[in-house]
Amino acid sequence: MSKDRKEKLRKLRKHLKKKLTKSRYEHTLGVEYISAALAMRYHAELYDAEVAGLMHDCAKGKHMYASEMLKLCKQYQLEISETEEKDPYLLHGKLGAYFCEHKYKIKNAAILSAIIWHTTGRPNMTLLEKIVFVADYIEPGRDKAPNLDDLRRLAFEDIDEAVYEITRNTLDYLEQKGTASIDNITRETYEFYKEIHDSKIKKKE
Repeated sequence: MSKDRKEKLRKLRKHLKKKLTKSRYEHTLGVEYISAALAMRYHAELYDAEVAGLMHDCAKGKHMYASEMLKLCKQYQLEISETEEKDPYLLHGKLGAYFCEHKYKIKNAAILSAIIWHTTGRPNMTLLEKIVFVADYIEPGRDKAPNLDDLRRLAFEDIDEAVYEITRNTLDYLEQKGTASIDNITRETYEFYKEIHDSKIKKKE
């Protein structure tokens, strides 16, 4: 990696350390680390993965409340779904991508897209989108999700299968919690990767 890119990452880390809570910053570094590891495993662009992993939660500043996220997204004329209107924290991916582009001057569309979709996922994600989506779930600081050891192993064996398991776990958790904030795109993501999962099972039969 070039000196310019290393310096850019250093400056981004320094800024985020001031902007985020200690726990959020530690999570951010964990996602950057796992994004880089997955990028090396699957031959993705390493720098893009590090930047996307590092910046994925940049909209979750110390004083960034749900109401402020909603207000800013309306101000910047970002698309807001009905579910996001009810649960504005879901907007942090879109808002984070906006901050990256306009505040941090990160213009790489692949990085911005990975930040947008890192929470809900989407059908037919790019490799970089899958990397950040999975890294956000399995980074070393995570300890509450079920079967994390198995998921961490799986992520480095079959990333599509990891996406399937993560979306399945997420939907199970949200449904058991009885929340109304299940974005349709999360269900669509699950169905898409379930088809891939099912097709692999059939081939083995």
